Amino acid sequence: MTGTPDRTARVTAALAAPTSSVRLQAALAAGSDPAPEQVDALVRRCAVEPDFFVRDMLTWALTRHDPSAVVARLLPELGSDVAQARAQALHTLSKIGRPGTWSAITPALLQDGDDDVARAAWRTAADLVPAGEEAALAVTLATQLGRGDRHVRLSLSRALVALGDAAVPVVERATSHPDPGVRAHATATARLLADPDAGFDAAVDEARRLVALRDAPVVPG
Repeated sequence: MTGTPDRTARVTAALAAPTSSVRLQAALAAGSDPAPEQVDALVRRCAVEPDFFVRDMLTWALTRHDPSAVVARLLPELGSDVAQARAQALHTLSKIGRPGTWSAITPALLQDGDDDVARAAWRTAADLVPAGEEAALAVTLATQLGRGDRHVRLSLSRALVALGDAAVPVVERATSHPDPGVRAHATATARLLADPDAGFDAAVDEARRLVALRDAPVVPG
């Protein structure tokens, strides 16, 4: 459906309202009655929206619009100086799920200095990776092993597990990395690859124990 200029202006104004419930309703309205004129306003709001639930509704609203138009508007956001713009663009691209967007997920995004951007890039890349590219993606993802807090490491492990057998040799090599943090994360990920139903925290605890034992000094007999 094509929106009128007045309606688009009202939606745009409501997306910038000081009250999050008003912004949430505006995003809901935009998704319930899609119009191409709304796409730009929705994408621009994604970059600055502070409320998680509103951001989630913005993504939903964008998925209700023409995929080609939305993807074309999102791709430039991947090069934005605003980290949230990059993260939300990646998140929305993963929800749209167009395989052709794979080439836009660059190593720079996969190794982005902002944790939220990197996590979004890992998830999106694992979802969209073409057949035959899994091993190369695993190599890039493995450079991030040992990074960040529990949430960051869990996101990376899940992305590697999603790659299946292609990730196994790459993760196994990382279990011998000189950095104990990388070794522990790689060991936990290797356990998850072998048993995807294993809990991440249990895998991490077991990995730390194994790394500590491996690093313990040998006591002469």
